Amino acid sequence: MAASTEIAKPFIKATQEILSMMAGLEVSFGAPYVKKCATATGDVSAIVGVTGDMRGSIAVSFSKEAARALAEGMLGDAIEDLAQDIQDAVGEVTNMISGQARAGLVAIGITVQGSTPTVIMGDGHQIRHISKSPVVAIPFSTPCGALTVEFCMS
Repeated sequence: MAASTEIAKPFIKATQEILSMMAGLEVSFGAPYVKKCATATGDVSAIVGVTGDMRGSIAVSFSKEAARALAEGMLGDAIEDLAQDIQDAVGEVTNMISGQARAGLVAIGITVQGSTPTVIMGDGHQIRHISKSPVVAIPFSTPCGALTVEFCMS
């Protein structure tokens, strides 16, 4: 998983910086691991397809608590339509994390372009990555809940 560890670094950095900047959330991360099932670790996820030097996908999955804290942090306390605001916030932040991580991948010689994020909500939903490579998951925690960044590229 050495190559995956190098690829994970831009995702860790992007996740910490984007969540801090956009929602004021302090984020710590755990050890990356190979995810064995398609069931999302969170309740609200967004997935971005990637093409270029590698093909695959990137997903970010938030617990309900972390997704709500994200939306409130981005929008202030004026959340009018909770479900829609959470969907929008998760999609936007996933797009930003994906974009910043992809910029970091360029530094290690990997150039990929990303699609528009697709947001999935619901307990026990599944994330189907479009590559047959192993799915690398990076767990993160915030004072308001957990999230996981996943990538699967070959």
